[in-house]
Amino acid sequence: MAPMRILFIARSECVSPLHAELKAHACQAMVVEDRTSALKVLGSHKLDLVFTQPSLPGYRAQDLLDSVQADPSGVPVIVFAEKGSAEEARFFMELGAHDYWSGPLTWERIQAVLPGDIPAQPARPEPRRDLPIVGRHPSLGRVLALARQVAASRATVLITGESGTGKEMFARYIHAHSGRENNPFVAVNCAALPEHLLESELFGHEKGAFTGAISRKLGKFESANGGTLLLDEISEMDVGLQAKLLRALQEGEIDRVGGTDTVKVDVRVLATTNRNLEESVEKGQFRQDLYYRLNVIPLRLPPLRERGDDVLVLAESFMRRYAQEYGLGPLQLSEEARTWLLDHDWPGNVRELQNLMERAVLLAGPGPIRKIHFLLEGEEWFPSSGAGEVDDGRDDEDSPSSPDQVRPPDADGRIPTIQEMEMHLIMKSLDRTQGNRTRASELLGISVRTLRNKLSEYRKVGLDIP
Repeated sequence: MAPMRILFIARSECVSPLHAELKAHACQAMVVEDRTSALKVLGSHKLDLVFTQPSLPGYRAQDLLDSVQADPSGVPVIVFAEKGSAEEARFFMELGAHDYWSGPLTWERIQAVLPGDIPAQPARPEPRRDLPIVGRHPSLGRVLALARQVAASRATVLITGESGTGKEMFARYIHAHSGRENNPFVAVNCAALPEHLLESELFGHEKGAFTGAISRKLGKFESANGGTLLLDEISEMDVGLQAKLLRALQEGEIDRVGGTDTVKVDVRVLATTNRNLEESVEKGQFRQDLYYRLNVIPLRLPPLRERGDDVLVLAESFMRRYAQEYGLGPLQLSEEARTWLLDHDWPGNVRELQNLMERAVLLAGPGPIRKIHFLLEGEEWFPSSGAGEVDDGRDDEDSPSSPDQVRPPDADGRIPTIQEMEMHLIMKSLDRTQGNRTRASELLGISVRTLRNKLSEYRKVGLDIP
């Protein structure tokens, strides 16, 4: 049997986690990052499937879709975005994309859409059960204990909590202890797609069901058969679609859009929301019967501000992770940084802390991590003159007094200027993010527009900036 040929038009780090699975299932994967290479592969290889990011430097997915649609035997194209939106999904689906995915690529999602049969999956090692839910606070311990106790049941679980508290991680923890862990875990963001696309995403559709439905597509319920389906941000689902979801939960069967046959499914459903669903029920924005059906087991995740010293436990965990990821040596938190972390109220919860610690690890260099490395709003960092120009509450003897604690002087002993250090930091961030300007600007604590302006300035003085 000929191997499946799949083209990925994406940054290599988006595809590298899939290499082992693709190889094990005899899938021939090609990865390119520009339009010229993509068209060359399309013209010289018979492909079964194409996955593409919406855009890359010098490349737009809509241009590819125009080329593919002009060919009657065009290969199916799936657009995937790390942070998708309903508007973007509608745009690409109307251009002829076979599907639009929000979130990272996973083997389970790819396997569900591969045409034909693929070789049987080889035996896998036991799935991990020690998922990294970090913390020691009693409020977290109670939630974990309840999650573990109900994991093996078929009961639906409603996971509530503020944005950034780790609701999807708890859903994965339940799946890992459910007895279904060898079967798929499929997540759907109900807020990322408009109603008609979300219905197709969940239940699938038949060929010709609507404009752009060029072939049958299996929905997430079928993709998750035997496993777990996570309905993320369930409160954003349209009331009309909620009735169809309720039937799927009660009867264990679905109807594809445009189909006539009922399909039986065996799926454990978990749902998350950051809203008060009881209030949504009272306002008529959410069906009461669906709320009761989902809320069989309620799990409320505590916000980070209610978890005491877990802030430091998590901060140190993220610090170790990113120091290892970026090839840095061991780092420590200074006392001033620890004090600030404990005093902050964390409106963005664990997600905010994670992003802040990644930035701090990059800026701290050999360490220790100090408050100035958090790049807080209203503060500026002057790497060429140390941190002494910002009052961070430390004595001078504890503050770096020489710029070589941020970057060594040039070989002739000359101290780099602020502008040189700024450029060095910007280029380092772009290198660490493989040229992703949005990610680099987040790490630097500046806007994308500011980053673009800086790069434009560098080009004007003759620097070769991509």
